[in-house]
Amino acid sequence: MAPGARRSTPADNLDDDDYPAYSMGRAAELIGTSPAFLRALGEAGLITPPRSGGGHRRYSRRQLRMAARARELVDQGTPVEAACRIIVLEDDLAEALRINDELRRDDPEDTGPGDGAGPGEGAGPPDVSGSGDGSGSSGAGPGD
Repeated sequence: MAPGARRSTPADNLDDDDYPAYSMGRAAELIGTSPAFLRALGEAGLITPPRSGGGHRRYSRRQLRMAARARELVDQGTPVEAACRIIVLEDDLAEALRINDELRRDDPEDTGPGDGAGPGEGAGPPDVSGSGDGSGSSGAGPGD
């Protein structure tokens, strides 16, 4: 161990979101679901809980948050496989935004959005009217 380095203690795991602390039964109880639902999330590839020395699945808090989000989506009528894909995409987006923010903080030349360097400057917002003609007009004229 390097001089000045601190030894890890079991209490350090209390703050570790990735520490596999929960048995399948306890994990299911915490998020209000069944062990079968947790197994289905594993089969769908959303979470892969490590196994204890005795071969039992152990879940981390991070995995429980993902399972709880999946449960919300499934309760709203989303199929399990689609819910898992949505969660993976949400996580990917959050990570990309985090990296983007980090890069912006590290780049003193970046002045943020609207600095004149991007394509389409002044083009305005995209058409959200639903008219499909690209005009962005709701049909109401200036005098309406």
